[in-house]
Amino acid sequence: MPNKTIDEVLNNPENKDKLYGYVGQILRLNLTTKTSEIVSTYKYVPKYLGGRELCNKIFYDEVPPGTDPFDPENKLIYMTGATTATGIPTGGRTEMTGIAANNLPSQYSFSGIGGWIGAEFKFAGYDGIIIEGAADSPTYIKIDDESVEFLSAEDEWGLKVHDTQRALNDKHGYDFKCMVIGPAGENLCRNASITTSNDNVMAKSGFGAVFGSKKLKAIICRGTGVVPVANIEKLLELRLKMGDPYMRVSPLQPQTVQGLPGGEAEGNWVRGNISCSHGCNQHCNCLMMGTKSVFADEDINHVEKCVSPVAYGFMNDIPNTINANWMTEQNHMQPCKLLSREFSEPDPTDPYFEEMTAPILPDIFNFWKPDFDKGNMINELCNEYGLDKWDVLIWLLPWLAMGQKEGVFDDIDFGMPVDVESSEFVAHILESIAYRKGKYGDILAEGMARAIRTLGKEKFGETNYSGRFSQILGKPLDLPISMETAWGHSFHWQGRGFEATITKPTWLATTIELMTSSRDMQTVEHHHDKYENHIKAVVAPYDSQVLVDSIIMNENKGEMKDSVTCCEWQSPDIYWSSMEAEMYEAATGYPMTEAELNQSAERSKLIYRAILIRNFERSRKMEVEAVWPGISIPDPWGEVADWDGFNRLVDRYYDTRGWDRETAWPYRETWQRAGLDFIADDMEKIGKLPTK
Repeated sequence: MPNKTIDEVLNNPENKDKLYGYVGQILRLNLTTKTSEIVSTYKYVPKYLGGRELCNKIFYDEVPPGTDPFDPENKLIYMTGATTATGIPTGGRTEMTGIAANNLPSQYSFSGIGGWIGAEFKFAGYDGIIIEGAADSPTYIKIDDESVEFLSAEDEWGLKVHDTQRALNDKHGYDFKCMVIGPAGENLCRNASITTSNDNVMAKSGFGAVFGSKKLKAIICRGTGVVPVANIEKLLELRLKMGDPYMRVSPLQPQTVQGLPGGEAEGNWVRGNISCSHGCNQHCNCLMMGTKSVFADEDINHVEKCVSPVAYGFMNDIPNTINANWMTEQNHMQPCKLLSREFSEPDPTDPYFEEMTAPILPDIFNFWKPDFDKGNMINELCNEYGLDKWDVLIWLLPWLAMGQKEGVFDDIDFGMPVDVESSEFVAHILESIAYRKGKYGDILAEGMARAIRTLGKEKFGETNYSGRFSQILGKPLDLPISMETAWGHSFHWQGRGFEATITKPTWLATTIELMTSSRDMQTVEHHHDKYENHIKAVVAPYDSQVLVDSIIMNENKGEMKDSVTCCEWQSPDIYWSSMEAEMYEAATGYPMTEAELNQSAERSKLIYRAILIRNFERSRKMEVEAVWPGISIPDPWGEVADWDGFNRLVDRYYDTRGWDRETAWPYRETWQRAGLDFIADDMEKIGKLPTK
């Protein structure tokens, strides 16, 4: 049934024990049988909040060990949160989970997306969807309130992302919202993304390729219902408070440069800053207007995210200050404000003012010179083909730049001489990957981690690049030509590679956050804490309980924001720790305390842990060996991790989590504390329940 009106919901006595914010239905879509059915949301909530936590629970219940990313039995589980479509800022951000195509080894993982699509599903009456099976021919799914149709996508198969969006809107009307894949997803490129409105993408984990394996080109949705909110006054209070002081008018402004500080490219365009999702009051994403197009004669507009400036020139890493990660009450900000350029003026009365504002000089790389038109081209090609920009900009193109300078490609014919300064070469290599053209296009379409192993890891991954220069030390530093860290992903806020200008406690924290996950965690966690905790942790970071507590706080906040839902740009607010609980209560009417929400985050992390252990044999040995090679590379200060010290920190982390040191598996009481007795029983049956 379609969603009800507000009066129908409020006046229906059957709803008195149900929560506001949710609409009560999850839609199961079977592509093999082309059938759908309804699952009650109230089978799961409020114990499993929504978003990623609810995805985790459904996946644990329904997907057995031995399932691979491209098997029809792999399920993509997409969930909104209680805040989605309520008007609570950033609540439009939603989550999908499944066995990831881009991870190495293949594992269960997750990805987030903004845009209007999550709100539209809720307006249609659905808190989420479960996608299972595989179609026998190109298909798209049309959801129009209670009507669900499986339609032929033969006409759309082969179209680029924006052409697909236009074709579907021309067929069905522009009041339908959609998420689609491009050629990269159709051709099972392992780093293929899924795109919705305003170029919002689900990029991490390669779920675009899983769509392609299921012959699913798109899902379109129109909803005519409403999502009642428990507390309108609280919602309005949150809209005024959340995002301050960044919630402001965002006028269009002529611009003459774009790119990283110290390597900006000159070019004329018009800048706007827009919110990415329904109900958000913050202008975070960069709208670039009036730029040249590869595929059209007229100028185009496109929306760019935090990694996009790298396309315009990559001469040096990003400069930093310590308060990007460790903050004081007088000088703290929401993260990731580089694109919107909406920074508060620092408060000089802060007793830590000098430490907060002291610049951390970035490494010099000299990967490619500033070029405005080439930068636009790279971003447009990724947008249109449906390729993860992070993999392209932080791994593929730097690998080509470093490898070419070190001579590792002298015996390889990519179809053109390797030259990342050349627009023609970059366009050629991206097209080769998206369409799996030629031997090396096909190899690179398997994702960088697999491609490097196919070519030969010693030569094509571990050859040293002699061009990295530390401005902190004033001398060159070793850097392998591959930017690989753990689980088939590239470096991100880990003290080496890209965004390396962080202190030792920070890169130890982000490494453990990565270690216990299955993908890059710094798009959802971006380690943050109070500067007073950094002062304590930096003394002896390998033996710091303060640092371990900081890691767990950030992990739990990541689980919260992916379940409530809210986004990285507003959460966590270190000096407003109850924010997420207030958001949830405003939406649902359930008086969620900070302690309850933290317990729910622990529960989500544990279900995720159970999937990794049961389905993918996760262990301490696997985790530590996955992250160790990365932190063996020098940071900008020339420091590498200490094996014994790092393992002491891991011991302390596992102890605090209630996991066994030797196996990294949770104890029975840990499962029970989170209300997951059934998982403890399952773990005992398969011999993965340690005893103290």
